[in-house]
Amino acid sequence: MSKTRVAVVGYGNIGRYVVEALSVAPDFEIAGIVRRSTANIPQEIAKFKVVTNIDELGKVDVAILSTPTREVEKHAAELLAKGINTVDSFDIHTKIPALRQSLNAIAKAHGTKAVIAAGWDPGSDSVVRTLMQAAAPKGVTYTNFGPGMSMGHSVAVRSKAGVKDALSMTIPLGTGIHRRMVYVELEEGASLDEVTKAIKADPYFASDETHVMQVASVDEVRDMGHGVHMVRKGVSGLTQNQRFEFTMSINNPALTAQILVGVARATMRLTPGAYTMIEVPVIDLLPGDRDQWIAHLV
Repeated sequence: MSKTRVAVVGYGNIGRYVVEALSVAPDFEIAGIVRRSTANIPQEIAKFKVVTNIDELGKVDVAILSTPTREVEKHAAELLAKGINTVDSFDIHTKIPALRQSLNAIAKAHGTKAVIAAGWDPGSDSVVRTLMQAAAPKGVTYTNFGPGMSMGHSVAVRSKAGVKDALSMTIPLGTGIHRRMVYVELEEGASLDEVTKAIKADPYFASDETHVMQVASVDEVRDMGHGVHMVRKGVSGLTQNQRFEFTMSINNPALTAQILVGVARATMRLTPGAYTMIEVPVIDLLPGDRDQWIAHLV
């Protein structure tokens, strides 16, 4: 089997699990890992080529972006222009259409493919929501997250001045309404009031009830577990009271990483352009022959 060469861009919570998922995938080869610095390389990736510039890795078919959401567009644009496919877990829902449009033009101009917002929500949950919508075209879907750690929200808090470390927990209140419980470890001299104002003004938190609490150590409250419970109640044809539910309890970065690896595989079958997960055939997330999967899964 000819293996797809993959670069992992960024080595934080998601990057670690991406490397794990790639290491057990039969159709991938890790070309290397791109980091801001090659100093203090963690022991578990010492066997891979670790660089600061992807050009040092030679041929790369696809790059999995394990960077903060707000850095995704910059990295993806640069890599697509180099002839490298990209996948990412961009998670600011309201900005996904604009990102898709922006990267679509670049990808088409350079014959490359980008799959954006390909974590679990947005991402695989988006696929489930789409299927529910098709099954009951009229109705309402409620997506309830948690309780659990939100990586995107936690990264957003850590970017605020005065924050040494942070954890943002998502607490479901029902009918798609959530509370954000934010635990912050502050730099010496930082003001909790000022940090709280900055957090609540951030688009990640602006639409939800948010509580910010100072803790001595974020590590003492950190838990990477998460989950989702989706419910749709609607109408199939003229028949009322159709009800569907989808529930999962997960390790957040591990599932995000696994979905990213599957989507990286799918980019090798797409035509040039930018896509969201609901536009990608789900069978292409799986390795090997389509006919075998059809015989097994249909």
